[in-house]
Amino acid sequence: MGSDSHWEDSTWQQMGNEVARWQHALLREGLVAGDRVAIMLRNCRAWVYLDQAALTLGLVVVPLYCSDRADNLAYICNDAEVRLILIEGDEHCRVLETVKAELSQVRRLVSLKRIDNPSDDRLVCAETWLGDDQPDLLLADVDPESLATIVYTSGTTGKPKGVMLSHHNVLWNAHAALQCVELGDDPVFLSFLPLSHTFERTIGYYLSMMGGATVAYSRSIAQLGEDLILIEPTAMVSVPRIFERVYAKIIAGLEKKPAFARRLFELTVSVGWQRFEYHQQRCRWSPSLLLWPVLKRLVADKVMARMGGHMRFAIAGGAALSPAIARTFIGLGLPVLQGYGLTETSPVLSVNRKYSNVPASVGEALPDVELRIGDNKELLARSPGVMMGYWNNRQATNDVIDEDGWLHTGDQAEIRSGHVHITGRLKEIIVLANGEKVPPADMEISICLDSWFEQVLVVGEGKPYLGALLVLNPEKLDEIGVTDVPEKLVQRLIPLLNSFPGYAKIRRVAVVDDPWTIENELLTPTLKLKRQRIIEHHQSLVDDLYSGHC
Repeated sequence: MGSDSHWEDSTWQQMGNEVARWQHALLREGLVAGDRVAIMLRNCRAWVYLDQAALTLGLVVVPLYCSDRADNLAYICNDAEVRLILIEGDEHCRVLETVKAELSQVRRLVSLKRIDNPSDDRLVCAETWLGDDQPDLLLADVDPESLATIVYTSGTTGKPKGVMLSHHNVLWNAHAALQCVELGDDPVFLSFLPLSHTFERTIGYYLSMMGGATVAYSRSIAQLGEDLILIEPTAMVSVPRIFERVYAKIIAGLEKKPAFARRLFELTVSVGWQRFEYHQQRCRWSPSLLLWPVLKRLVADKVMARMGGHMRFAIAGGAALSPAIARTFIGLGLPVLQGYGLTETSPVLSVNRKYSNVPASVGEALPDVELRIGDNKELLARSPGVMMGYWNNRQATNDVIDEDGWLHTGDQAEIRSGHVHITGRLKEIIVLANGEKVPPADMEISICLDSWFEQVLVVGEGKPYLGALLVLNPEKLDEIGVTDVPEKLVQRLIPLLNSFPGYAKIRRVAVVDDPWTIENELLTPTLKLKRQRIIEHHQSLVDDLYSGHC
């Protein structure tokens, strides 16, 4: 675990001792199997302590995002009837204080850091709450099919839905994924994606634990570059956004170098990619491959040193990774294994293997996962990892899991030679570069309730943030004015989107002069937006929304 000043190590024995203390503290609260407890922490050992302690006692863990809005946190805690919340300290306490009246069912707030003069008598410091005794570790006696966790994911109405996952769901998924990767000797993971996300929790936490790996918790995304060099991880679980940032730094650095250096880099990537394709048995051997040892030493090793220099593979998921970026990293010698899944499937359904890696795909199905293509080219899945259902929402459950047990992913796909290729999304959900999913149609409806806006199209697929194309009401142009229009419009949108998750914010906008109509073929006969056609029609405006941002 990292802090600003030093790193602290923990052995498995020490972790077990701490879990025992947390187990007994939970029991002293009078909690019983099935009760819900929430974790609102950045990645740290305490996240694992409470998670392991709660799961072994049959309690249900509800992960919360530290960056989420207070009203959203209150909704989740109320919907799940959370009894206890673990927070980091004063900052989180202030957030929850704003919705204190809505958290009446919460019996206990536990803070890792001491808070002076707390206004809530439910609040206690973890050090005091845990006590000084060192009790024995209680062994788990839990039904594998019982509820282990409720993970909230954004729904099409803007309200999150609680995905119910059993102990078997999650442990099966971690074990199945472990069969698809080669950790090697003395594996080291660097954890930086939020543990509240099932991707990091299942793969970066449970899988790494099953594989006997060391896990280091990064200090922050801002310090990730330093932590990679310090920790020298052998494996990394990431979303495309992280690869995009590293790629952007590489390209920015190359632009400052002479033409010869740029050509040498391009040659390295080209030969490295050819080497990769040769090892995948998709091309013949070429004399140019003889250059690889030299290019590796001169170029590739120096770039990979920025990622610690010991990376054996990186798993990418949560959103689509740009083919150019995948080609660059693979060409530099880093096996990037793209995968696919949903919170509703615990989450991984498919992943590329080291020796069966098609970077344009999201890999082959995990063992015991059945995948098929249904109506409208929708990808359907059936596996031991499919959720128990949505918490308190039988209708939503029936909408996605049919009577034969097939989960309807909402994604369109093709399966070629066993590899899954995602081709589109039936419900037009936008997946940002960090993996968060946003329902654009619902946001557009909310925005158009304001008289300033006649039409709006939200964009951001695979991007770091949301943007919007706006058709303004001509009768409001005088009110809007002519100065600082984009900034003014962005500020106008903020209160209109308050009911959506915190990551559903529009950062940049572009004004479109002509409205979208049936006549110009940008609306359907039923007046629905032809989303992709509008984006193509205004491609230059869309590109400008992300200019200068990688």
